[in-house]
Amino acid sequence: MNSDTNAVEQRARRAAKRVGLVAKKSRWRAGSIDNFGGFMLLKPYNNAVVSGSRLSAEDVLDYCAGA
Repeated sequence: MNSDTNAVEQRARRAAKRVGLVAKKSRWRAGSIDNFGGFMLLKPYNNAVVSGSRLSAEDVLDYCAGA
């Protein structure tokens, strides 16, 4: 993973935090068939999924910009 990718992922996490959500990235080596390494947006107080399990960092930024 290069530094540009890391920077975009950190921007996505900060954008989610600004709108009161948590952007959690699934770890694709965790042993699940349906685990592709995408982001999920969660409500922090009850861990309810707000949006997707396969979002890219750019998708998270777009979602948070519209929220």
